[in-house]
Amino acid sequence: MDSEEVMLTVRITVGERSLLRQLAQGHRSDLSEVVADGLLDVLPTLQGTARAYGLLAALAEPAPCALTVWLPAPLADLLVPAASQVALATGVRLGSGSAMLGAALRLWLSQDPELLAGNLRVMHAGRPVGLVAA
Repeated sequence: MDSEEVMLTVRITVGERSLLRQLAQGHRSDLSEVVADGLLDVLPTLQGTARAYGLLAALAEPAPCALTVWLPAPLADLLVPAASQVALATGVRLGSGSAMLGAALRLWLSQDPELLAGNLRVMHAGRPVGLVAA
């Protein structure tokens, strides 16, 4: 580990887990790195009320799969203020960093898979990124 990391467990669907694995394989990375990238992609967009409600809607579908990831501590520390922003905008408290991460991850994964792969490509210019067939 290059820096201090925090372990969090989130709940996602089977389809979301499959897409996440495809993105990680296409990115030649591990799931934790792709989750961190997704979080960096989603957190800045949560400023508006509509986006905060979108985040809550991402939690509406039951999520039977548990996924444990490691995030850099500074990134994990952003989950609490982000959850507070969502609570201020919607009146709904997510309750924990893991819940906020799960909501953000599910919101991110609800986008078009090719868009996700493209965003990863932009975030890591020079590294090949794509989807790997399941």
